[in-house]
Amino acid sequence: MSDMVLSIQNLKVDLPVWSDRAHAVDDVSISVREKEILCIVGESGSGKSIMAKSILRLLPEPHVRVSGGSIMFEGNDLLDVADEHMRFVRGGRISMIFQEPMAALNPLMRIGRQIDEIIEVHTSLTASKRREKVIALFDDVRLPEPERILTSYPHELSGGQRQRVMIAMALALEPALIIADEPTTALDVTTQAQILHLMKDIQRRHGTSILFITHDFGVVAEIADRVAVMRYGKLVETGTVNEVLSSPTQDYTKALVAAVPSMTPRHRPSERPENSILVINNLVKTYAARGGVFGGKSKAVHAVAGVSLKVPNGHSLALVGESGSGKSTLARCIVGLEQSNSGEILLDDINIAGLSRTELRPYRNTVQMVFQDPFSSLNPRQKVGDIISLGPMLKGTKKDKAWEDARDLLCLVGLDPKAVERYPHEFSGGQRQRIGIARAIAMKPKLIIADEPVSALDVSVQKQVLELLDDLRKSLSLSMLFITHDLRVAAHVCEEIVVMRNGVLVEQGATANIFSNPQHEYTKALLAAVPGEGWQQRS
Repeated sequence: MSDMVLSIQNLKVDLPVWSDRAHAVDDVSISVREKEILCIVGESGSGKSIMAKSILRLLPEPHVRVSGGSIMFEGNDLLDVADEHMRFVRGGRISMIFQEPMAALNPLMRIGRQIDEIIEVHTSLTASKRREKVIALFDDVRLPEPERILTSYPHELSGGQRQRVMIAMALALEPALIIADEPTTALDVTTQAQILHLMKDIQRRHGTSILFITHDFGVVAEIADRVAVMRYGKLVETGTVNEVLSSPTQDYTKALVAAVPSMTPRHRPSERPENSILVINNLVKTYAARGGVFGGKSKAVHAVAGVSLKVPNGHSLALVGESGSGKSTLARCIVGLEQSNSGEILLDDINIAGLSRTELRPYRNTVQMVFQDPFSSLNPRQKVGDIISLGPMLKGTKKDKAWEDARDLLCLVGLDPKAVERYPHEFSGGQRQRIGIARAIAMKPKLIIADEPVSALDVSVQKQVLELLDDLRKSLSLSMLFITHDLRVAAHVCEEIVVMRNGVLVEQGATANIFSNPQHEYTKALLAAVPGEGWQQRS
């Protein structure tokens, strides 16, 4: 077809013999048309990223290699063209936006030079003309202060700004096709909304085709023209965005759509218990930060600025806000990983603010924490049984009893009790998070602090972990402080919501009330930024 930009036919990508399946991509055929955004949807391990890397021949051969099919682009099969032609295609005709900009950008090069290098290699423009083009690109992707960013290093920019730099890189040579591999997964909902709007706007203004890879149907509803669903390397379903979202035909697609957290809160306002497991009064945490890279005058950063809140017995309270709002700092102060400057932290009516780690030991079994990253929060050198049983053993439980309890806890969180003999790297991200939850409840706490426990997970796994936390909270009579940047997630497990911005609480109330009648402009902005919000309200 004349309007076809990319045509993949019967693509097959082999995995090493020791893998859990023979093919990462198995007989997949898809196409991307001119001025179209095609979303490839699927969970981790579905083959989405492998397929995308096959287009640009970026596979880690010979262990992972294409064994069949064709990838037609501008009259050439990219699997057969010479390396010199592929160098022309990469960046020039097809660009890629990677999932993690901090890993994709060179930390030792200034931002301006990294984009300038692309233009220098592919064009004959002079240095001054290249600089003008880079600044124009920064304007195009709505980056503030282009002259400053030109001379900045990646670590000096926010996550959203780094992702805009990656988009500017992708646009540098005005390619016919942009491949975007989960470009918004790690971003706050408001930043995510900005990036999605930006990509849609760029696609409209430049007429660029986009192959957008994601696991979130909320994102699909926001940006896609057509959708292709993948599972275990195979193509499950394709269609227009309205067809797939409104009338999916395959059970797997239906499950992915259903896994997107609803905009309707599950928990209705209930009677609030008089007693609270946790009471925070006027808590302040300030950091001293230097004014410049090479020193200079120090300035105070108020991470937590006079916060007061209560977590009632047996209730779940969501603490919602963007990165940098002070949520995680507040959580770390509660569990003693940070020392607050002033204020009270009353845990079962005992003020634990300012206590040393040694003084906090008697209270460790009252409050436990589930961390954001299940990859880095578990010791890779310890067996799962050792990870779960260590806390109880330090409290005096015999090893045999602690390991027996660890097996029971693994059953409780939906894992095989034989997993006690395995190591963290042998599990998926969702399974590792379940192990982290088992470790937390092994101490039989009264309060669980869950710090973004599902932000790194696929939507279907996210739903499972959220339901697990909700079930455990009810069955074990736990209280929970649930930290997140996504109000949809908060609505899934929490009776009340507290909204935090720049170290200050701006709004608090019952979950249903916050969703139906938000008062603060920031809360309204968070709700409006939820991807697919309009689609969910229609469905």
